[in-house]
Amino acid sequence: MISMLRKAGISSSMLYTAGFVSIGLSVASWVMSRNLETRGIARADRWGIFVGQWAPTFFALGNGMRMEEEMGETMPSERVERMKSRARERMPVS
Repeated sequence: MISMLRKAGISSSMLYTAGFVSIGLSVASWVMSRNLETRGIARADRWGIFVGQWAPTFFALGNGMRMEEEMGETMPSERVERMKSRARERMPVS
């Protein structure tokens, strides 16, 4: 999933921004639902909580993407193959 997002050009800072925007949208949807709808505070609370649940997902994806960016690799198998080839190069030939 993270590698697909990275290939799509999405960065960790974009995902962190989406998390903070989600928090703002949560508050905004709660206020708008509370003031504009006649169904009461319970429905407004549900809207705010629904949108607010997106933030942890965006932050978790942002953390995963940041680790991916720091490693500089898209697939762990590439790293394993490089380590194996380096080990073969260092082995003495008898």
